[in-house]
Amino acid sequence: MRPRDLLRRTRTGRLFVPPSPREASRLAELLRRETVGGALLIGAALVALVWANTPWREAYTALGALRVGPSALHLDLTLATWASDGLLAIFFFVAGLELKREFVAGDLRDPARALLPVAAAVGGMVLPAVLYAAITLGDPERLAGWAVPTATDIAFALAVLAVVGRGLPTALRTFLLTLAVVDDLIAITIIAVFYTETLSVVPLLLALVPIALFGVLVQRRVRSWWLLLPLAGVAWALVHASGVHATVAGVLLGFTVPVIRRSPGEGPGLAEHFEQRWRPLSAGVAVPVFAFFAAGVSVVGGGLGASLSDTVTIGVVVGLVAGKTIGVAGATWLVSRFTRARLDPSLCWPDVLGLALLGGIGFTVSLLIGELAFGGGTPADDHVKVGIVAASVIASVLATLVLRLSARRRARPGER
Repeated sequence: MRPRDLLRRTRTGRLFVPPSPREASRLAELLRRETVGGALLIGAALVALVWANTPWREAYTALGALRVGPSALHLDLTLATWASDGLLAIFFFVAGLELKREFVAGDLRDPARALLPVAAAVGGMVLPAVLYAAITLGDPERLAGWAVPTATDIAFALAVLAVVGRGLPTALRTFLLTLAVVDDLIAITIIAVFYTETLSVVPLLLALVPIALFGVLVQRRVRSWWLLLPLAGVAWALVHASGVHATVAGVLLGFTVPVIRRSPGEGPGLAEHFEQRWRPLSAGVAVPVFAFFAAGVSVVGGGLGASLSDTVTIGVVVGLVAGKTIGVAGATWLVSRFTRARLDPSLCWPDVLGLALLGGIGFTVSLLIGELAFGGGTPADDHVKVGIVAASVIASVLATLVLRLSARRRARPGER
């Protein structure tokens, strides 16, 4: 044991031995797995739901309302706000890296291959919004949540597919991933355009300076964290001050990172390198912590009955379960029917139906949009959370049934 480790003791007096580089690498690799990230997300949400419905629920509320940060910089934010505005910026930075990789070197660079999943993503966002708007029509306050059921939680959906996808073609995961990438891009645009109440132009313009400097450094393949992190932090703070949701800063920073290697040869480009570095933090910390602070809703004492009878909850459930399924599957069928775009030969329509149901798993971004639409802690926001959880469970169960039936059908001789 190293001498400095002898001085590092826990409160119980036991020696604290930090993880070795190999152990840290194994942990990071574990957190990159979709099933692990999805399990942590679900676990954090379940802890929040249970805690919020116990006699100690006031402690849960007080924890989320605890303020930390420098007030002089107007960053004395609640822990819940730090989770949604700060930690989710890491999630959106990784999403930005993934988006750029797909557009530059992935499936989205080929219009012919991208047409079906792009159409599926658009259909899977338009129809849920239309159904939600139809259900809440006549109530402008509740209509503000029209975008809640438009988002698909890629981590959650891929985790379910990883668990139930044995016997299914790999093209199904590629289709879902491409669909989700486009879904994320549209969701980011919706947040920036429709959920920015006040806009301060000066901080937003100033934010372009650190973003541009960050871009110059990464284009020169600079990886030094002590240069990049301060610039990212300043960009995030300025975007936050502008009134635009601060997670947009993460996306913009991700877009500046180059995808293609400068020197020929094998190995990841800088975007893939950053994605591998930051995904464990996103999946293992940022998203679960956000889910913990966002998913805790009290349904005791009549709260569940009030939620289920509210048009907000009904609109979210119908939008995510029915809207996503019909929108994704219907758009895929229409485009394949009336254009030259075709499904991958290894896929069949029951696979598309199962994938469309997976699209109804809306969690991370849906919870974020709910908070932006109704304000955290309001009755409408609580009802949004109930609707998202209920819809995600229903969509997961139905998708599992459909995909397992499709896998069994493939296992039969002579059937695909």
